[in-house]
Amino acid sequence: MTGSAPIDVPALGPAGEFRAANRMSVTDVSGAGLAQVSLVPPVFVRRAMAALHRAETLPAADRAALLAEAAELFEHATIGGLSPADYQQAVSRAGGVPISSVRQANSSVAQRVSNAFYSAHLARPTGSAGDWRDPSTRDGRAVWVRRGSVFAVHAAGNHPGTHAIWPEALALGYRVAVRPSSRDPFTPYRLITALRTAGFPADHVVLLPTDHAGADAVLRGADLGMVYGGAEVVARYRGSQVLPQGPGRSKILITAETDWRRHLDVIVESVADHGGTGCVNTSAVFVEGDPGPLAEAIAERLAALPSLPPDDPRASLPVQQVQSARAIETYLLKTAAGARAWLGGDGIADDLGDGSAALRPAVYEVNDPTASQICIELPFPCVWVVPWTRTAGIVPLHDTLVLTALTRDDELVDELIDEPTIRNVYRGDRHTHWMASGVPHDGFLGDFLMWNKGVAVSTM
Repeated sequence: MTGSAPIDVPALGPAGEFRAANRMSVTDVSGAGLAQVSLVPPVFVRRAMAALHRAETLPAADRAALLAEAAELFEHATIGGLSPADYQQAVSRAGGVPISSVRQANSSVAQRVSNAFYSAHLARPTGSAGDWRDPSTRDGRAVWVRRGSVFAVHAAGNHPGTHAIWPEALALGYRVAVRPSSRDPFTPYRLITALRTAGFPADHVVLLPTDHAGADAVLRGADLGMVYGGAEVVARYRGSQVLPQGPGRSKILITAETDWRRHLDVIVESVADHGGTGCVNTSAVFVEGDPGPLAEAIAERLAALPSLPPDDPRASLPVQQVQSARAIETYLLKTAAGARAWLGGDGIADDLGDGSAALRPAVYEVNDPTASQICIELPFPCVWVVPWTRTAGIVPLHDTLVLTALTRDDELVDELIDEPTIRNVYRGDRHTHWMASGVPHDGFLGDFLMWNKGVAVSTM
């Protein structure tokens, strides 16, 4: 880091940077002060949201070009006094994410932002026009249009890669307000500053750090919103004008004709890559047959991962302050009662001696595909290995963000793809955390932000 003074993270309002008297302290995983974030009051939020509504949408070609330029700045430029390396260290130290994962996210977010215009428009139905001026509207046609003009995001802080998604709203012509997480205010500040430096007007994309009252004002001031959180958040916002992003509960299914030994690398990496912190990391593996040998093999691999500070280049496990790590450990041991511990049964919080603790992996075997533990998703490499039978069917696999199916059974794959609560199906040797531009994550964001309007244009 450049100097020992706390990093200054201002709000980014429609009139530019704003430094408030009310500040939030961001500490690193050891409890040391790392940053000061300006918190804006609800009245500031309301005025900012009103400015977004008044702003006029940029032409499509301009939006595409500015997103590509912003992506380059985000990845390579010094922004807010932080070089890319300084930024990566701040994110790693604040959130406890292994720095190798933060570096990878720096590049992957940039790539996704660069491709945001292309990716966003893949959601448009082939039967719809993108503009009413299309000659085909003379005979009447559907035109793909925005459902509103302002989009609000309550951002996640578990991994910087979550910020790869919302720039698609800018690509589609929305103005965007982001309320950052207290765990990672650095990524949205860096990205929004890059977008403004590239040429997006200040009244098109704003950063609004705020308290709970202000957070509600952000959502109320938008036409549509997106919120990250747990199961209670999903239940609260389901079916509303707010798109909830909840637990992934991603899974792997291995049928009897598949030799799991050939796929062990993909299984272990799906559990543990990126510190196991993502909704796309595997939290349960279903095995047709005896799950014990696979659980033992996964545990052997994961036990070899070192406990290191998150900004150590060799780090692969997430780190939290000791008190938080102990709380997660207590919850795990309580909820795992009755399951067989292959790894982590004696605890998972490994004190690093500086006020922080690495969250070591846990591998548990349960004996019932309907066991309550398989729905538990924790922010570190924790996996439940479960027996599966054809009689049980795909019901235990419901409510899954990503399912990797290691099977040759085409009819089973048909069932999995047809099941609405399984959002993504990857057949064969593909990590559950695999993502690519143009491939939907939890559906296309455009599915939520856009709709079809009937248009017919007659000669005047």
